[in-house]
Amino acid sequence: MNKKAFWMASITIIVWSSGFAGVRASLLGGYTAAHLVLLRFLIASGVFLLYAMWPGIHMRLPHKKDIARIILLGFMGISVYHIGLTFGVQTVSAGTASMIIGSAPVFTSIIAVIVLKERMDLFGWIGLGIGFIGIVLITIGSSGASFTITKGTIYILIATIGTSIFFVFQKPLLERYNPIDLTAYFTWAGTLPMLIFLPGLWDNIQAASLEAHISALYVGIFPAAIAYATWAIALSAGNTTTLSSMLYLEPALAIVIAWFWLNEWPNTLSLIGGAIAISSVFVVNFVGKKRYIKKHNLDG
Repeated sequence: MNKKAFWMASITIIVWSSGFAGVRASLLGGYTAAHLVLLRFLIASGVFLLYAMWPGIHMRLPHKKDIARIILLGFMGISVYHIGLTFGVQTVSAGTASMIIGSAPVFTSIIAVIVLKERMDLFGWIGLGIGFIGIVLITIGSSGASFTITKGTIYILIATIGTSIFFVFQKPLLERYNPIDLTAYFTWAGTLPMLIFLPGLWDNIQAASLEAHISALYVGIFPAAIAYATWAIALSAGNTTTLSSMLYLEPALAIVIAWFWLNEWPNTLSLIGGAIAISSVFVVNFVGKKRYIKKHNLDG
């Protein structure tokens, strides 16, 4: 991996990891989930608008045949994911939320098998089974002694499925468009449905604390906009598989950041479940693939 790809990916992972705590800090400071997610992506949309207007930048307009797909993927990857995450972390700690989101590759694999008819070997299915065990443990751990699935956990699971669909179906578009331009279109498309939360936004802004405002600006400018741009730069300069493996560090970093920022720490059962879920991603993406490559003599 070249240095440019490594450093851009490293910046992305750190910033995305901090987003979980940033969102929760904004909520704790007085923002409602609905108004926070709207404000955050109005800010992110503004950042991409500035990018589009920057001298020397010439964004390629989408083909008519791609507009519907861009709108749908923007809805799944931006609207569904971030609305689900923001509503979820009202009641679920930032660290626990990051572990659930960290299981997204499990859902991505299932979608790829069902929709794209991709084949998976025995180790792949074993990995998925391990992943579900981990998700169940995280869910039980986040609900405390009640052993019920909390509403916040359901929101985050929906967010995880939404971002998994986004990851699977954006690939053909990335082959035809500049990654940053495409991210801007996804962001704008995903922000539009959030306008249903517009009533009362100004009142909520006035009622929220200074820390909540700073956190909202941070998660709007950095995790929601700049980090997507640095990730796109990393992908354009490096190997997608190698870079994607760095995402497995995100839950661990998110837990540490939430500990320092919010003094939050997931309970033991959730931590065990998170470790199991992330290990399942390793089994699916490394053990299974290496066995497939060796079996078909593709390692040359």
